[in-house]
Amino acid sequence: MELMVLLNALVTRLLFVLHSLIGVWRVTEVKKEPKYWLLALLNLLLCLETGLTLKFKQGRGYKWFSPAIFLYLICTVPSLWLLEIHHGTQYCGNEPGAVQVNATNRDFNQSRDSSHGSEGIDHHIIQTAKVFVNQLSTICETVWTLALHQTFLLLLVVGRWLLPIGIEITRDQLSQLLLMFVGTAADILEFASETLDIEDVRKNYVLINAILAVWTWSMLQFPLDLAVQHIGCKPTASTRRIPSLLLCRYSAELWNIGVSLFIQDGPFFIVRSILMGHFRIFNQMLVFFTAKNILVVTLQLYRLAVITLDFRATILQKSRKGEVSCCPCEPYEASAHATTNQDTEMKEFVAFPLREEPQAPSAFP
Repeated sequence: MELMVLLNALVTRLLFVLHSLIGVWRVTEVKKEPKYWLLALLNLLLCLETGLTLKFKQGRGYKWFSPAIFLYLICTVPSLWLLEIHHGTQYCGNEPGAVQVNATNRDFNQSRDSSHGSEGIDHHIIQTAKVFVNQLSTICETVWTLALHQTFLLLLVVGRWLLPIGIEITRDQLSQLLLMFVGTAADILEFASETLDIEDVRKNYVLINAILAVWTWSMLQFPLDLAVQHIGCKPTASTRRIPSLLLCRYSAELWNIGVSLFIQDGPFFIVRSILMGHFRIFNQMLVFFTAKNILVVTLQLYRLAVITLDFRATILQKSRKGEVSCCPCEPYEASAHATTNQDTEMKEFVAFPLREEPQAPSAFP
């Protein structure tokens, strides 16, 4: 096992565990009940996955799916749910928060002076840590929740980058996946923060749960790597069916379209339309992002129509040439088949025995 692969696998999962524990600590501070520390037991699943991955996969990832990312979602999403639901009845202004921070700074200076005069360095470090934790506790709850959302999405992208890749995915595919994740994370953060910050939404407990459910549903695309990998198929009898041929040729494109329609832009558009149509909630940003979702869904449907027509034209062209049994599974199949045909013709030409030209009868014996 390579040292860097082992180091990346352990460091990334350690970051996941630390961030999850920070979320659990924040829930415990907000709820004022120690029983919420039981949420930290979810991290045992991530520890178990780490041991199994190191033993059976030598620290490398799996094909099409990342168990570490999925378990990180399981460990962190419940804490964010509880914070957002509790956030619905908690408000804080800028001035009271500033007063609390100033008071904490005075406590910090007093503890530092007293520690210099009476006790040693160890006690000073302990007191400094306590004051620092108390100062973090006084930060406004909305700031804490938003910061956890932001760091959660950033860690998903950075963690996917740091996690060792398997042999089935190339670095070029990984770079494409990370670029897609950055845009996806920005859209998801905007959806959660923009809709949950509306005052009328905060007064409706059902709306909060519905928005959080859609937000959780959209997060499920991060553990999957299907957006950059083609499934590929073999020209067998089972792949002669039109849906199978279409799937094996355009697997990555179809997955991107499906994610946009059923996991991200489609559900986001439905939620925003309900807010505007049924609850009569309007603001400039809500209207803008609703129009953006409509545009993306329309373009994805247009892309699906283009793919279907292109595939249909390819099938018709091959059926006319008597090549129905061939499986057009790769996006570059036209050039690949052309090259293969040229090579075959060349081999047949080379292997064909030369005919001897009839010689004219010589005039001389």
